[in-house]
Amino acid sequence: MEMNRWLIRLLTVLLVGGLLYIPSVSHAAGKPHGKDKEKTAYIDVAVATLWTAPGILRPVDAPSASNPVDIWQWKNDMSYEQQVQLSDDGMLETQALYGNKVHILEEKGDWVKVAVAGQPSPGDELGYTGWMPASQLVYNNKFDKKAEKPFVMVTSPTAFMYQTPSFRHKDVELSFNTKLPYLGETKHAYRVLKPDGKHAWIKKNDAAGYKSKQAIPAPTGEDLVATGKQFLGLHYLWAGMSGFGFDCSGFTFTMYQSHGITIPRDSSVQAKHGQPVDFAEMKPGDLLFFAHDQGKGNVHHVAMYAGNGMMIHSPNSKKDVEIIPVKTKGYIEELSGIRRYLPDHK
Repeated sequence: MEMNRWLIRLLTVLLVGGLLYIPSVSHAAGKPHGKDKEKTAYIDVAVATLWTAPGILRPVDAPSASNPVDIWQWKNDMSYEQQVQLSDDGMLETQALYGNKVHILEEKGDWVKVAVAGQPSPGDELGYTGWMPASQLVYNNKFDKKAEKPFVMVTSPTAFMYQTPSFRHKDVELSFNTKLPYLGETKHAYRVLKPDGKHAWIKKNDAAGYKSKQAIPAPTGEDLVATGKQFLGLHYLWAGMSGFGFDCSGFTFTMYQSHGITIPRDSSVQAKHGQPVDFAEMKPGDLLFFAHDQGKGNVHHVAMYAGNGMMIHSPNSKKDVEIIPVKTKGYIEELSGIRRYLPDHK
């Protein structure tokens, strides 16, 4: 039965010229392996939200599960209680950005379980996992072949793609840290490849071009803090991983990844890696971890040291990204450790 369904979709691919949407695949072992095209895909929306189970969306969540998505509307429409429910009920896992590669693990109706490449997780070697609508994924041979080649990365908090280099017709609004294959450039714009195989343009003022991920300049701690300051005032979003909203570890993860350094996705795991640092030896860019039971329990929060006794973080559903003293009441009592991820103590 699965083979018949696969053949039908393969014929569809040939008819429409190579554009492949998520195929029905069976994974007896529970995880895909290798680079089988039937088992990988790319995010086709500005930000894809991964859920802990399929079909648990509330009516207010509809803008996050469509194609295209409207993350601003989703955040604006949610009440504080609805925002808190996302974390208290354990509804979300993480998010993935436009063009991000995912491995397909399972299919259930209109939903697929995926592992996000580039988001390390101790639970799955392929990446952080979660459920998302299949309609938000696409596979295209041309994009796949160029995905690891020179790329353009969005450096503004959010930035529009445009259909022409004259910037007259807006396309998708992209998040910070979105990476797309480089196709060319004009004086003021980069030409990029979209996951569906089409091309678009991004203003050079909103992005940077690199020959490879290894070509991203090694940052200093001050660089990381300066990048984080772009998001001051951005409201928190549980599981958020984008310029539309971050959770605490999504914020620290993204600041590092945008500078070419990949750290674990969750604060509890971030707290176990890197180099331990004494409080008196903190430098900008170091990560501070906070735990229940006066710092002796489970880690529940992470912030980045900003220098001069201050830290920058995305705290909770009541607040926005902010800079506050490390010794702020309610935080300093729960400080459980400090970790450094920058090489050579930069």
